[in-house]
Amino acid sequence: MKRCPWSLAVALWVAVSLFPCHAQPQPPLLLNRAPGGAERVLETFDVGPNVYVRALKVEPQRNTLWVGTSAGVHEVDLSTQKARNSFTRDHGLANEYVFAVGIDQQGYKWFGTNAGGVSRYRDGKWKTFFPMHGLADYWVYAFANQRDGTLWIGTWAGANRYDLKTGKFTTYVKELVNEWVYGIAVDGKDRVWFGTEGGVSMFDGKRWKSWTHREGLGAPNTGDLKPSGNTGLGTQNRHDLSVSAGGVATYNPNYVFAVHVAQDQSVWAGTWGGGVSRFDGAKWMNFTEKQGLAGNIVYSMTQDSRGVFWFGTNKGVSRYDGKSWQTISRKEGLLDEHVYALAVAPDGTVWAGTKRGAARIGR
Repeated sequence: MKRCPWSLAVALWVAVSLFPCHAQPQPPLLLNRAPGGAERVLETFDVGPNVYVRALKVEPQRNTLWVGTSAGVHEVDLSTQKARNSFTRDHGLANEYVFAVGIDQQGYKWFGTNAGGVSRYRDGKWKTFFPMHGLADYWVYAFANQRDGTLWIGTWAGANRYDLKTGKFTTYVKELVNEWVYGIAVDGKDRVWFGTEGGVSMFDGKRWKSWTHREGLGAPNTGDLKPSGNTGLGTQNRHDLSVSAGGVATYNPNYVFAVHVAQDQSVWAGTWGGGVSRFDGAKWMNFTEKQGLAGNIVYSMTQDSRGVFWFGTNKGVSRYDGKSWQTISRKEGLLDEHVYALAVAPDGTVWAGTKRGAARIGR
């Protein structure tokens, strides 16, 4: 495994300067073997000891990985794994703490920030949107595109629908099961799915429908953990960045960090303490540590071209091929156990974002 410094120099607010990486001896891997061979950490990339990688987004047309961190955004060339650019407030970004990255059909890159609104970038030009422009809130955590190019934005005060042609924002709050939106996905029928702090909502263009733990979302609290409504990714008064309350793990199955529409059109939701849930259109099925999931707090998820699922949890990355589970954790090379972001590169490798940096996983 190689370990490379993405030397951000964010303390000085200057662009990244990457240095050559030198191969180091491979650490012994203690993996749960999956059919076809086990995945492993190929390389790690440091961004700083107190910096979080919160968002990863691949732009296949340019073979680029966009990395959103708590100290700025980095554009990485996937062919070399080296940074092309770094962006902070000095370059036009509204706020250095970036929680979400989206790319619309016009090629604009959208960066959702923590208390700074959303910034849009293309070809060296920036534009920032605040509530005064129609954005629902300054805290922005998710993006997704519909077929016609409509961009959906998840915030802490509902969801925005943004029309690329008119530049108009439409806000939805009361239609959602909860206004705190962390994840958005669009299915094959062009329906929009929202992961919120109170469950999952779906909009089919005319009607809204929602699901909570009462309908089967999130596994039962078999560990008898303390119920908590004060968990999450944010920094407003009733939220924190931890995964515990007073040192004790907590449980809130309605708290959904991420939603994903699978290739078979099932909908997956990552919960706080209730594992990951799969909805087949009729009922929810839950997967937890008991079934092989690394951790029961699921921050992120993706699916590769082979149909294999990848889940970012509080105890590492889980790979699930529908039959077997594999865990990749800190002892296998991750820089930290909490995996906040995942993305699949065109070459099939999987990138995982954690505190301190990112890891590239493959065979």
